[in-house]
Amino acid sequence: MKTWLIAVGSTRRPKLNAVKEAASAITTLLGPGAVLEIVGHEVGSGVSHTPASREELMQGARQRAETLQEKLLAGNSPAEFYVGLEGGLDVVVENGRKRVFLESWAYVSDGQRGHFGYSGGIELPERLADEVLSRGTELAAAIDQFAGAVGIRDGQGAWGVLTGNLISRQESFRLAVVAAFAPFYNAKMYSAVSAARG
Repeated sequence: MKTWLIAVGSTRRPKLNAVKEAASAITTLLGPGAVLEIVGHEVGSGVSHTPASREELMQGARQRAETLQEKLLAGNSPAEFYVGLEGGLDVVVENGRKRVFLESWAYVSDGQRGHFGYSGGIELPERLADEVLSRGTELAAAIDQFAGAVGIRDGQGAWGVLTGNLISRQESFRLAVVAAFAPFYNAKMYSAVSAARG
């Protein structure tokens, strides 16, 4: 059996568990008989503590994966895949009204090519969005204050608070990771679409 290392640019439990769950779902699709080992590393995102646009979310996820790849290659310990995860806000104007969505993004690279996936979004209450965007409060601190609890980001996350625990932070990142891995485990479909365009 071949062991493939999936290096994750985070040591936070919900993010690592999300990658573990995603990996268990796609292992046989990536390679028959493959064993996936997930290892977390603390790396910076290079973006603000609470990204406030889709572009910044994508940039943070990509930079985590690319920084991790550089770190591991410099230490002569490469991985088969590098995963960067970033959560934050996407602000859109719809029908003349500003709406703010919480999103979880993933970027997965094999060292040569990389792909994004995200979880979808959930609209934030205006008061919570204002606390983060106008007052500059980090989302983790704001959601603790909003929900009257401590350490929410390492448990259910804002996703759990806002959905009544129907969707957790971990689940939102799991969906993002499964989507970002799709071009690797479903390469036949992605190459067929590319060939049809050419």
